Amino acid sequence: MVLVIYALLSWMPGGYESGIGRLLAKICEPFLNLFRKLPLSFGPVDFSIMIAILALNFGGRIIYQLLWNLAVRLLY
Repeated sequence: MVLVIYALLSWMPGGYESGIGRLLAKICEPFLNLFRKLPLSFGPVDFSIMIAILALNFGGRIIYQLLWNLAVRLLY
């Protein structure tokens, strides 16, 4: 959700300069910089935030599945 809010701030004039924008930048930018090294910009559109959200979703699902499998093995 934090990345989505950070992305929506780009639609607001001065959104990144607000207090919330600066706080979210400190949280999101280190993670987003991993994806900004990849060629994900097509013209003025940068898809790095979308790929970062997908990567977090995928990583979360993997961790959930690993923990679920571990819990099942411990219970049975």
